[in-house]
Amino acid sequence: MNKQIREEIFTRLAEAIPEPTTELNYNSNFELLAAVLLSAQATDISVNKATTKLFPVANTPERIYALGESKLKQYIKTIGLFNSKAKHLIETSKILVEEYESVVPDNRTALESLPGVGRKTANVILNTAFGQPTIAVDTHIFRVSNRTRIARGKTVLEVERGLIKFVPKQFKLDAHHLLILHGRYTCIARTPKCDGCCIIDLCEYREKRL
Repeated sequence: MNKQIREEIFTRLAEAIPEPTTELNYNSNFELLAAVLLSAQATDISVNKATTKLFPVANTPERIYALGESKLKQYIKTIGLFNSKAKHLIETSKILVEEYESVVPDNRTALESLPGVGRKTANVILNTAFGQPTIAVDTHIFRVSNRTRIARGKTVLEVERGLIKFVPKQFKLDAHHLLILHGRYTCIARTPKCDGCCIIDLCEYREKRL
């Protein structure tokens, strides 16, 4: 795939998705961090249902830590892996209070040192909260990138590196959400909605299906 095709793909995605952003509900960097931490192997819908009840009660590192692991579990028990997520969120809140003055750090090293925060979560925070051109490769982005051949790879890290290299500069900030939303609603896993796809004529996956 050449540079011109990649640029046209992202131009069309940007026109089809004029406000690319996360579908997690949040009002602060800490709420975003908590929501993303809770979203691992869970849907945004399930996380939003839980945080709608949790955040009015505890939405800062101090309040989450004061809430305690046992009570926190009661708010997030409808989310998968809630036991480990509660532990990580309590530990992360404690570290933020004691080491970062309750401020979510804006660099990868600090973020990835927090319990439960891996590369993908750090990328989401850096991109969404701090406007850095990072790309967190989830299952949707992995699928879309390989299907279209925008950036192919056998691992999420390979795909991430390919996207950072090949996504046109003017789209790097929004690429993460453009690809996620396209994968979530159009280029879905089992039966992609190719007939309604805005990049159908540019997609190499279509050629394989014909």
